[in-house]
Amino acid sequence: MADPDTLPLPVLAIEHDVSLAAHTTLGLGGPAAHFVEVHDTGALIQALRWADDGGHATWILGGGSNVVVSDNGFDGLVVRPRLRGIDLAKGGSVTLLRAAAGECWDDLVATATVAGLSGIECLSGIPGLVGASPIQNVGAYGQEVSNVLRSVRAYDRRSREIVELSAADCALTYRDSVFRREPERWVVLEVTFTLANDGVPEIRYAELARQLAGGPSTPAHVRDTVLRLRRSKSMVLDPDDDNRRSAGSFFTNPIVARDTATAVESKARNRGLLAQRDFPAWPMGPDKSKLAAGWLIEAAGFVKGERRGPVGLSSAHALALVHHGGGTTRELLAFAREIADRVHATFGVTLRPEPVLVGVEF
Repeated sequence: MADPDTLPLPVLAIEHDVSLAAHTTLGLGGPAAHFVEVHDTGALIQALRWADDGGHATWILGGGSNVVVSDNGFDGLVVRPRLRGIDLAKGGSVTLLRAAAGECWDDLVATATVAGLSGIECLSGIPGLVGASPIQNVGAYGQEVSNVLRSVRAYDRRSREIVELSAADCALTYRDSVFRREPERWVVLEVTFTLANDGVPEIRYAELARQLAGGPSTPAHVRDTVLRLRRSKSMVLDPDDDNRRSAGSFFTNPIVARDTATAVESKARNRGLLAQRDFPAWPMGPDKSKLAAGWLIEAAGFVKGERRGPVGLSSAHALALVHHGGGTTRELLAFAREIADRVHATFGVTLRPEPVLVGVEF
């Protein structure tokens, strides 16, 4: 534990009435009543205390790539951490990779793969900051942060202490963690990962395995392949991509009882939706299955590129909702609810949003 009272307290440059649309990849959301960027832990804690003393609600905004903000904005203080620093400590068969919360996630993955370290190469191209990685338990192509997380250094707003949380303390599950369950308590400051020095990636995802067949099995090659796959689905930030204004995957893949998965498969086969292909479901323990939300959306009758005025589905990936410009959060969520309602009516499966919802409900 560390005592925040021993940290220097710089002067805060708090702004007022700041557009949040400009700070999110969706390009949606009203203004923040107060807004501040902080570049060290002392400034971050001072900002939180400024909000507490003034009775202001607070929200920690990272890269803005996994959030949906109300058209009314946020009536409180938005804190954007810009804490920086990366350190590698090799020892035996593993390397401890420590990074500050404000570092770009994909830059960290690049650092690891250049060093020949394996464990996060399949998470290449995911937008956002390091601090969000344990909050969301970021995952893609068969890897998750929970596979390599060692510890998280965080500020506990309840005790007003800086603490070190073990991976077990963080309680990471599918796209969830103690940080997401208690957002008013925890502020992530630094994350440490345990990566393998042998540089031999473990490939668990069938689509990626097919793309890698016959090529070198190195972290760098896996990273290049993942980036190519993600670009083909408009899942990397690209200012020239028509699908660029999105929050990535809008729905989590639903985890359902095995009997429910069997019923969904039966409905799909009876409707001729599967033909000769396998049903996209994966076992999650002895009695549960994970279904593919993107497949459910298309099987319910939606098509890639479908629009509702200024919002719609990505033309490259049915799981991404896109803002084409000039729209509102209200319109985006109305379309998202239409999708979820039809999937539920068709298959009896509930879709839940993956992004953090700020000032809105689903």
